[in-house]
Amino acid sequence: MRTFDELALAPSIIQAIKSMGFEEPTPIQEKTIPVALMGRDLIGRAQTGTGKTAAYGIPLVDRCNTDLEQIQGVVITPTRELAIQVAEELNRIGHYKNVRSLPIYGGQEIDRQIKALRKRPNIIVGTPGRLMDHMRRRTIRLQQVKMVVLDEADEMLNMGFIEDIETILQDMPEERQSLLFSATVPLHIQTLARKFMKNPEIIHIAPREVTVANIKQEYIETPEKQKLDILCRLLDIQNPELAIVFGRTRRRVDEIAEALSERGYSAEGIHGELGQNRRDTIMRKFRAGEVEVLVATDVAARGLDISGVTNIYNFDIPQDPESYVHRIGRTGRMGETGLATTFVTPREIDHLRFIEQLTKHRILRKPVPTVNEAFAGLQHVAIENLLQVVEKENIQTYKNLAESLLEEYDSVTLLSAALKMLTREPEKAPFKELSDVPPIKFKKAQRNDNSKSSFGRKSGFTRNPKKPNRPRPRDQ
Repeated sequence: MRTFDELALAPSIIQAIKSMGFEEPTPIQEKTIPVALMGRDLIGRAQTGTGKTAAYGIPLVDRCNTDLEQIQGVVITPTRELAIQVAEELNRIGHYKNVRSLPIYGGQEIDRQIKALRKRPNIIVGTPGRLMDHMRRRTIRLQQVKMVVLDEADEMLNMGFIEDIETILQDMPEERQSLLFSATVPLHIQTLARKFMKNPEIIHIAPREVTVANIKQEYIETPEKQKLDILCRLLDIQNPELAIVFGRTRRRVDEIAEALSERGYSAEGIHGELGQNRRDTIMRKFRAGEVEVLVATDVAARGLDISGVTNIYNFDIPQDPESYVHRIGRTGRMGETGLATTFVTPREIDHLRFIEQLTKHRILRKPVPTVNEAFAGLQHVAIENLLQVVEKENIQTYKNLAESLLEEYDSVTLLSAALKMLTREPEKAPFKELSDVPPIKFKKAQRNDNSKSSFGRKSGFTRNPKKPNRPRPRDQ
């Protein structure tokens, strides 16, 4: 394994890499950076979460000449979220070299972007549609571009951006360097590469290198009707700092998020039908820890790069192994550990074995957690919350009240009562049912979920381990 110091990078980039906490390159970075620094075209086949942004971002920043006030690099991404995240990472990489990157995406006022473009950024990171808008307005000119990167190319083509991408590439100089990154390289990716790339070197990081590193994988076999009950028990037992729950449909996501919120969990759902402002608000809260559980569809989660996600819950088993790899890759990043738990109905066991076979990794079976285990987890959270108040809050004004209570009651009784008040008891009756989702059918489009559901009573308390629990208004 090489170190970054051995990759012949500029001192300013080495300084930035070290300040970002990178100690040694990931496999995709080790293989990609030397080839890209040579000026060669390349196709990198790697999953999200392998460090591919830095794999192309480091050579992209390295090639920029800060004396030239013009766009020298372009990164094209499928989603707004990914455009923002990539631009942020490129700005960190280019901080000491004074290379500036600007995200360009739909949903943001175009006049605001035009104003930012007047400051002459070195690199543009954009979605295809908004890049085309600026090209038509002539607010972005691509005649001086030295390097172009297509990030998550398979997703962009699946979303119907092929014609936009071809138009953008045709507007760039022929003597440019082209880098393409994709989880898969199907026929339409190969056709695009033949048309716009020059003898690209292919770099492949096998999926099994992604799925096993730092991620513990397990499954729980359960009837469909018990999934919500089990998810709540796991949240109580494991007390994750940040968790993502994956549902198969947008309706499913809304139902799960609503159900968790009704039971006192800090949860929000995100999917393609949400407006951009709402999506941005939810993601900002999730990154800040104000929302502990993000419920998402596969499409909404594509491109999300969030540090600190400790747990992934596949509420519905994904339809294909690559979706499974993408989902669990949201955790276990940059040397951190993660846990991925998949709920599997009896009729889906064969599909789970198919995922194991193609990812070359065994997923361990775990028993259904009990109510007693959940209650023990909740008690642990209550103790943590109480100790956090003792250690970090000013409780001086409550001491006189406490002393007066101790004249009438013993300390063990009072502390027991406080813990009981802080502990939300787990549901003992079965939860009302969520809508059923259709059984998995291989290589076919997802079916819509048209059934209705409602369920559950609200919990009396919120549940945020970072803050003491506060009473919620009970249902009238």
